[in-house]
Amino acid sequence: MVTAQRFPGPLAAVESAGVHLADDLDLVEQALRAVVRDADNAFISSAAGHLIDAGGKRFRPMMALLGAHFGPSRTQIVEAAAMTELVHVATLYHDDVMDEAPVRHGVITANARWSNTIAVLLGDYLLARAAELGAGLGDAVLKLQLGTLRRLVRGQVNETVGPLDGVDRSGHCLRVMSDKSASLIAMAVRLGAMVSGADEHVARCLELYGELLGTAFQISDDVLDIAATEAELGKKPGTDLREGIVTLPVLYAVEDDPALADVVLAGPITDDDCRAFALELLRPSAGLRRARQEVVRYAERARDMLHDIPDIPARAALSALCDFVAVRTS
Repeated sequence: MVTAQRFPGPLAAVESAGVHLADDLDLVEQALRAVVRDADNAFISSAAGHLIDAGGKRFRPMMALLGAHFGPSRTQIVEAAAMTELVHVATLYHDDVMDEAPVRHGVITANARWSNTIAVLLGDYLLARAAELGAGLGDAVLKLQLGTLRRLVRGQVNETVGPLDGVDRSGHCLRVMSDKSASLIAMAVRLGAMVSGADEHVARCLELYGELLGTAFQISDDVLDIAATEAELGKKPGTDLREGIVTLPVLYAVEDDPALADVVLAGPITDDDCRAFALELLRPSAGLRRARQEVVRYAERARDMLHDIPDIPARAALSALCDFVAVRTS
């Protein structure tokens, strides 16, 4: 995910609706550091917490905390929220290996600091610790977590392999987003509702909301990877182009101007000058504008999922997050 520093963060959007999560998020931070600590191995304790210490938006714990507002119990929500972030950070360790990324959240990545092998093992360690937390929250939670992990892996495999012959590329791209990105956000908000004892209908509405908002969030990340500057992103733009990952804005741009295909669909663009040229072509394209419209459309579909759940401040906060996602690429 891309950190776009020029836009208000999601926590500010939540607080604008009168919901204050700062204290709970502090507890989640403490839980994260306690969970990754290994009393018998100082290196694991330090290295597994490397990206956690680097910070981030903590968007998934936020979603879990908001989901918990719809039920009567708060006893397990910190553990549930921490579990969602552990899974997310584990995927970042693995993603950085696949992307050969040198920087994440403004710090050197684990693969660059140590090695690809160490980074993969650290991601595996975090997934194991997340599974321990999930098991402690009950069979239903563990089943939800494992189903989400299956989708995360499937999404990564489908992105790596690419669409089969005859498969619509835009549809394939959206399915990858749904599995690789949106599934974890959907899990987080549903998980919060589950551990708080919320009604199943409410939990299901929140899950659908998370799936749609997660898709909007990923499309907006893909737009920002083209449209934003290095200062705004905290890393060089064009990461997907460099890795040969074909995103929705690129596909839309090629649909509008097929001549772009020779530049942006030819495979990884590893040369800095060639990548800068590709970005110059994509930034004013109709495809980028269309992708921004898709962000808004998915955010509004997510908001529609909130109509049939209790009208409490947390619902207003979830609606405010739709606005946050919609405007971060405008």
